[in-house]
Amino acid sequence: MPRILIVDDDTASCRTLQLHLSNRGYAVDLAHSVDEGLAVASRVNPDLLILDIRMPGKSGLEGLPAFKALSDGLHIIMITAFHDMESTIQAMQQGAEDYIHKPIDIDELDAAVDKMIGETSTESQAVATAPREGDSFSMVGRSHAMKEIFKTIGLVAKSPATVLITGESGTGKELVARAIHRNSDKPDGPFVAVNCAALVETLLESDMFGHEKGAFTGAVAKQPGKFSLAQNGAIFLDEVGELSPAMQAKLLRVIQYKEFTPLGAQAPLTSNARIIAASNVTLTERVAEGRFREDLYYRLQVVNIHLPPLRERREDIMDLVQTLLGRINRELRRNVSHITQDVLDRFTAYHWPGNVRELENVLMKAVALSPGDTLSLDLFPSEITGIESAAAKPIALVGGEAELLSLDAMEKRHVGEVLETVGWHRGRACEILGVSRPRLRRMIRQYGLEPPPGVSSDEEDAES
Repeated sequence: MPRILIVDDDTASCRTLQLHLSNRGYAVDLAHSVDEGLAVASRVNPDLLILDIRMPGKSGLEGLPAFKALSDGLHIIMITAFHDMESTIQAMQQGAEDYIHKPIDIDELDAAVDKMIGETSTESQAVATAPREGDSFSMVGRSHAMKEIFKTIGLVAKSPATVLITGESGTGKELVARAIHRNSDKPDGPFVAVNCAALVETLLESDMFGHEKGAFTGAVAKQPGKFSLAQNGAIFLDEVGELSPAMQAKLLRVIQYKEFTPLGAQAPLTSNARIIAASNVTLTERVAEGRFREDLYYRLQVVNIHLPPLRERREDIMDLVQTLLGRINRELRRNVSHITQDVLDRFTAYHWPGNVRELENVLMKAVALSPGDTLSLDLFPSEITGIESAAAKPIALVGGEAELLSLDAMEKRHVGEVLETVGWHRGRACEILGVSRPRLRRMIRQYGLEPPPGVSSDEEDAES
């Protein structure tokens, strides 16, 4: 029988909760101060602690670390009659898993208790997700498609052949490129990535091929391009299908003759960098439309590796979850080691339009918001779980009618919650939200979000 300890100086409230929880099949002990509660907890070893914050003597917040020290597996629900944001934040940071205001809503309390120690608690359904060994660029998968990709990488890595990697956005094309380079005969050489869709043509040409001093306005010094930086290594051209016709012609010459000319230079330079390209659009369609050079297409796809979308290799999801959780735990300094079976079932049923990148993003958000070491269904978005989130429900107006939140209102709420969760660490917030730091700064200004005291609202990127 699961055992609950209630620590609250309000005797009447304690008796009421004891009667209710006893009728639900729990063994319930009472204490009316932190010191008395610690003594009882040492004797009975409870599964769950319901701890009041405001009490004579030590407060619940002051006693929280001592209760956690008794047992790492102790579940804790904080209760208080005061709506204090700072107390809520402190309680969650010190290990509490839920926070309930007085007067206590019995249904809310029952749901929290059942989630933590009930017969259908998430812990009883949790599946261990032992992290896989490997660096941030490791690839995993047990599906037939991924095994064939691994074989192809092994066969082509040692050769200098140009490789074209195709697949939807988020499938992991850069990981394939890095695996090819890592297993090549020049693994210690540079791996230089270029996003062909990120810059306008004039800037992209300078970025790829470099420029001489005075080649254009603002060119105050000679600058080597990515092809020069990739010498004795590999250059990865992502979204190559977005290149302009002029850039396609220049790239074709590099592939054919291993030479390129920096902007403003008189003589060409040579490059021995291996070219690995990737595209999330169908290049044969671009060729048929006259938007991509046919001769360049055939030069690029000497070897073609196609990455299938995640929905076509669902048997890889558990391996991906283990690998991604290991990486996310390191980045967020967490130790989330379990995920409930119902979450895995929803993951398998979901169609994953954003592929592996979407899976990584939802896991990162869940880890950041998880109060314990287990990821449960309530931490994931409604499009995956099929459960409407509180943020998406109608809000009541003064007139009694309901109105759905606008997109701006939902975004403001979500951005604010993420920033508070990560302590206004811009870098982690950007990872969770999937936005750039300039975009995050614009949203902070747009929605008038204010950081806590001591944190600047105009924090520089280097400080994030």
